[in-house]
Amino acid sequence: MRVTARGSLLLLAGLAVAASPALSRPPSADDLRGAEIRISRASAPIEVDGDLGDAGWAGAPRIETFYETNPGDNVTPRVRTVARLAYDDRFLYVGLECDDPEPRKVRAPYAERDRVNSDTDYAGIILDTRNDGRTAILFLANPRGIQYDAVTDDGNEDSSPDFFWDSSGRIGPAGWTLEIRIPFSSLRYERKDPQTWGILVYRNYPRDYRYQMFSARLPRGRNCFVCSENVLSGLEGLPPGGHLVAAPYVTGSLERTPREAPAAGSETSPADGEAGLDVKWTPFAGTAVDATVNPDFSQVESDTAQIGVNERFALFYPEKRPFFLEGVDLFSTPINAVYTRTITSPRWGLRGTGKLGATAWTLLAADDRGGGSVVLPGPDGSSFADQDFHSTAFIGRVRHDVGRSFGSFLVADREIAGGAYNRVLGPDAQWRPTEQDTVSGQLLWSRSATPDRPDLASEWNGQTLSGHALKAWWSHSTDTIDWFGMYKDLGNEFRADLGFVPQVGLREGYGEAGWTFRPEGFFRRIRTFVEGGYQEDRDGLLLEQYVNVGAGADGGANSFLRLWYQAGKVRAGDGPIPRQRLAFIVQAVPSRVFGRFSLEGDWGEQIDYVGARQGRGGQAALTDVIRPTDHLALDLTGQFRWLDVTPEDGGGRKRLFTAYVGRLKATWTFNARSFLRLIGQYVGTRYDPSLYPDPGSVPERDGAFSASALFAWKLNWQSVVYLGYGDSRNLSTEGGLPPGTRQLFLKVSYAFQR
Repeated sequence: MRVTARGSLLLLAGLAVAASPALSRPPSADDLRGAEIRISRASAPIEVDGDLGDAGWAGAPRIETFYETNPGDNVTPRVRTVARLAYDDRFLYVGLECDDPEPRKVRAPYAERDRVNSDTDYAGIILDTRNDGRTAILFLANPRGIQYDAVTDDGNEDSSPDFFWDSSGRIGPAGWTLEIRIPFSSLRYERKDPQTWGILVYRNYPRDYRYQMFSARLPRGRNCFVCSENVLSGLEGLPPGGHLVAAPYVTGSLERTPREAPAAGSETSPADGEAGLDVKWTPFAGTAVDATVNPDFSQVESDTAQIGVNERFALFYPEKRPFFLEGVDLFSTPINAVYTRTITSPRWGLRGTGKLGATAWTLLAADDRGGGSVVLPGPDGSSFADQDFHSTAFIGRVRHDVGRSFGSFLVADREIAGGAYNRVLGPDAQWRPTEQDTVSGQLLWSRSATPDRPDLASEWNGQTLSGHALKAWWSHSTDTIDWFGMYKDLGNEFRADLGFVPQVGLREGYGEAGWTFRPEGFFRRIRTFVEGGYQEDRDGLLLEQYVNVGAGADGGANSFLRLWYQAGKVRAGDGPIPRQRLAFIVQAVPSRVFGRFSLEGDWGEQIDYVGARQGRGGQAALTDVIRPTDHLALDLTGQFRWLDVTPEDGGGRKRLFTAYVGRLKATWTFNARSFLRLIGQYVGTRYDPSLYPDPGSVPERDGAFSASALFAWKLNWQSVVYLGYGDSRNLSTEGGLPPGTRQLFLKVSYAFQR
């Protein structure tokens, strides 16, 4: 398991050399693509109302050949879909006719933007304007015109970014229709004429199974998705850029908080108001410049709670703030060295993103007031320290594509008031030598001067830290056989304060192999697998090892089942502790009313990390969506975790803790632009202090309740009105939930475009 620093350098150098076009040229993206689609200019205006009878659709090319890629293997679909494409000086238009033999079974609930799930009908396009066969934007909508947009880099799909575009759908006696209009100003493309892009037209049709249909074949076992796209030609005279969006906002809030004892009751703080401005300028069609002054990064929906009891490492929450989301794929690297939520309260921010030929780049600078927490990583666990100091953040990445492979370089720098800093830099690469193989790796170095604040963290004593981080893997997949191997090496002193790296000081190896077969009957795909991992600290002491054996299956009612057995050891205290457990995942979509259902968890031997001993227990997480009508959605979330241990004085097992989360989100969506949402959430834990090494440090109970109400109206994703109320309470020592902080807030934002 030991790999020296020299070995780490040689490993990444091997990846870079392998990716070099002079020595090994990967398959051309053009060799993998579907048939050409030639678009034409609209012959007359097109109104986006879901009616495809406009004269502008006359003469538009019709796409009538589709392939069912799931559960069938590129077979003729069971329902007919016809797509049309057109464009004019400002917009790209998409029209879709989605026939349905039973239109009353169309699943088309009203929902918030991006809440278009796999258990509903939807359709649209996946557009590769850079024509690189590896990155694309998804523009999808359901029959109500509810939009879903996301970016994909052929490995990750991120729905956080939003774009300006329009959609409208209609349900009729023969199925449903959809119209989409995308401004060219929302897209990034090269400065050339004519343009050649990539495109996939896509329809999702969930009934007894989830049927997916595309305008091009998607061969099973291929290590890329976007590369199978159709070639879109015929685009001429597109706008060269010059689009400007300025979105000022104002917010106002009133907050009522309880007085400290011995005073009684609560008091209302003076009204608080804020104003700011977000600006996006596209000087060229392929380049975007974003600027923000006093941005409003408040979240109108709190993060879904996660149980943190008996967890060793920090929990990850996704980024939701608009300023950071232009070209978000460029922040995605094998090591999570960029996590923009670490920039907690910026005064201002400036960012440029673009692509020149085969080279994509992004550069971000922000002035951060501070606040929040910094993750302090270690080999056995992570902790937090308050970030109550000002800093300036710089992040830059350049990526050069070579066919479907690429090489890249990242720089992340946080300069902290008082002379402290954290600087991270290094290359990464991805090589795809065949349609079945992908080799990736990243090597980073960091150097840090910690703040001289031992009152916040013992590590912060003004010392200098330096370290490296390496991650590399090789994956291979075919229609029936797949395997994956990964190696990770992180030094004790590696720090990524602008990233999310909660564990350092380790070496880790991981391997997995699977066999897939596709029977007839209820289950259409079954995959059996075996996987194993080994992790040790820098001194060679075991941190964790495990072997998993199991199987997963896709079945009727849009179901997915996975069951596996795990045997291994985990270090806690002075030595490794054995652990064996059974884990499972059950997912299904029973009907239109009872939507996405998911239950997952594990049971068996567990580790008490505080007491460094073995126990028995488990955890379960339940999510379900119930839609009594197409306007109302009830999202139910529940989590439960428990652990039983044997006391030091002997006797039978006793319950160490029981932790639980309950959350109900009720959303009434009036139409595609407005909704009313109510959320109630409780997080609680019951402990037995007598079973802990330090009984005085653990309460018998703790808990917190939060509730919120929000009315939202959205003209588009940046022109919004929010009116909301929030109430948060903590469990008292007597067991009640006395009034806590209550807040009434209003936000108004409008996007001016030129």
